[in-house]
Amino acid sequence: MTVIVPAYNEAASIADTIRSLQAQTAPPFGIIVVDDGSTDGTGDVARALGVTVVRPPANTGSKAGAQSFGLRYVRTPLTVAIDADTVLAPDALERLLAAFHRPAVAAACGFVLPQRVRSLWERGRYIEYLFAFTYYKQVQDYYGKPLISSGCFSMYRTEILGAQGGWSNRTLAEDVDLTWSLYQAGHEVRFVPEALCYPIEPRTFTLMGKQLRRWSHGFVQNVKLHWRGLLTVPYLRSAVAVAFWDATLAAAVYLVVLPMLAILLASPWVLIGYVIDAPAVLVPVLAGAVRRREVRRALVSVPAFFVLRTVNAVFFLRAVCAELLLGRSLRVYEKGH
Repeated sequence: MTVIVPAYNEAASIADTIRSLQAQTAPPFGIIVVDDGSTDGTGDVARALGVTVVRPPANTGSKAGAQSFGLRYVRTPLTVAIDADTVLAPDALERLLAAFHRPAVAAACGFVLPQRVRSLWERGRYIEYLFAFTYYKQVQDYYGKPLISSGCFSMYRTEILGAQGGWSNRTLAEDVDLTWSLYQAGHEVRFVPEALCYPIEPRTFTLMGKQLRRWSHGFVQNVKLHWRGLLTVPYLRSAVAVAFWDATLAAAVYLVVLPMLAILLASPWVLIGYVIDAPAVLVPVLAGAVRRREVRRALVSVPAFFVLRTVNAVFFLRAVCAELLLGRSLRVYEKGH
């Protein structure tokens, strides 16, 4: 396998990423860092660690562009894409490799947890990931249709990836676009919970806002792009429809319905609706935390999850209005850290 690491001004984190790749129990054949017009010495840091560094003639404008530029240098049957702010557990690549014993599998992804859990936003994301990867992702994999092969760390069959044209920049969520394109082409995607990766998550509201804006618009853009094709893929069409409906309906309830009812009924008790599903969230979260011996961290972080969820609702509703109602599609890729 060959690993592609797209990087734009990642001098502060890329050394940790490369070292985690070099320490794998199943070491990659090659590591290609795509220095996408960095101005902070990212390429020099990577070269000093002995990996291949390539640099496009000009900044590609997106992670997808940098990854696709790196794909032309891959000569191995498998390709791994990992963000330049992400480190892997020592056996992460070996764990993902096991998924490819089935020829039908085109991609596989692992379990994602924040590298740092300190600020309000990092704690909210920590619970969000524990919940999603302990529950939702497991259910999706049971039906053979993980909704997304995570952009921060996934492995692909190089031939199939090339047939898809690499990663497309036609939306702001290239991982969603590629995953759904693979399903529509008849390929399989697997989730391997034992393959752990740890990205750096946004630590401030400003940085989190950039990421949520990109993710929200990217998801809506992919629904617009793929909705006809999704109708032909059993379970996936239902999962996407439920996710989209839940996000829009829940956002409207959080931001409009609950505050209005609290005012009209003159009862602050209505606002308990913001956390009424807390028991349903806590069960998978604590199940995941127990396995990692992180119960205290999880309990302390739960309130941050409900804050993040409400903020996320704002960004998703804005994205739906902009993309579907106003025709104002977001096209500028902004980093979230």
